[in-house]
Amino acid sequence: MVQDTIETQKMIAESVKQFGEKNIAPFRDKWDDDEHFPIEVFHQLGELGLMGILVPEEYGGTGLGYHEYVEAIAGLAYFDPGIALSMAAHNSLCTNHILMFGTEEQKQRWLPKLASGEWIGAWGLTEPNTGSDAGNMLTVARKEGNEWVLNGSKNFITHGKSGNVAVVMARTGDKGDKHAMTAFVVERGTPGFSGGRKERKLGMRTSETTEMIFEDCRVSEGNILGEVGEGFVQALKILDGGRISIAALGYGIAKGALKCALEYSQERKQFGKSISSFQGVSFKLADMATQVEASRLLIKESIIKKERGENINKASAMAKYYASEVAVKCADEAVQIFGGYGFTKDYPVEKYYRDAKLCTIGEGTSNIQKLVISRCLLDE
Repeated sequence: MVQDTIETQKMIAESVKQFGEKNIAPFRDKWDDDEHFPIEVFHQLGELGLMGILVPEEYGGTGLGYHEYVEAIAGLAYFDPGIALSMAAHNSLCTNHILMFGTEEQKQRWLPKLASGEWIGAWGLTEPNTGSDAGNMLTVARKEGNEWVLNGSKNFITHGKSGNVAVVMARTGDKGDKHAMTAFVVERGTPGFSGGRKERKLGMRTSETTEMIFEDCRVSEGNILGEVGEGFVQALKILDGGRISIAALGYGIAKGALKCALEYSQERKQFGKSISSFQGVSFKLADMATQVEASRLLIKESIIKKERGENINKASAMAKYYASEVAVKCADEAVQIFGGYGFTKDYPVEKYYRDAKLCTIGEGTSNIQKLVISRCLLDE
């Protein structure tokens, strides 16, 4: 069983490598410069089985586990972290929310299109005035007959404009009540649902980030995931798995930055020697390699706990916190090793440097992860 998993991981790594070399690397710089969301790439990733990697085969997915999923995210992050981010958000947020909390009819309705890459998924929790304070969201849903009417807006939403379907959290009770939010599935084209302003970003520019706007948007009872009032509790469980995704993204960035820095340091000559022979550089490489490996092990530990059905609140928070901070550190050190060239767009470390920062912010900031970890420690 373990050997099968390892072989599958190797197969996915090689498949992603071939895909990235052909379909991402030649266009990466232009996409980044133009802030272009290459939606056709995600349809192609669907053909590879990566847009439904965690979805069981009966719903059109690949039916693999988190070890394979992490391998795919890290592999894509080497070529373009923005592409990896979008793939992760599609899988771990929108698709996974429907998979975990949808009825059989809902799974049959939406998962096949999401798993195939025919549809792109979005997930709406964050609002302009409620980032980490999601309990005080302003987007509301009121019941009218057999329908629910949504009003409000979400921001910083991955695929908020181009997504074909979104899982949206809306308040159905009193503000601040953890049991006053409900998760709704809203399809693109539903009257009153539209994409708003697209964000202009420092990094992750190939991943679309926009507002989602709801103006008297009507959905049926059949679009509710789980029970009314369960949305916030569901969201926290979804974010546990989402932290593994962002940890994998940070790990992929750090691993890519290390690889580039290692290769460059062996090629670059100064004073008649490769700069890798100088202790100031070799020690940086040693630190980077150690941190990358530690990130991998933390991610692995959180996956093992998840597979056992254990609570992964602390483990996933630790993995996300550490791996995202390491991504920033390794990208920074890689730019330093490249020197002036690292500050130019001629080499990929400049892009890693810009992209890495998002890992410490998205799906719970580093301080929120510290809060989660400390609470878990104090409750033990």
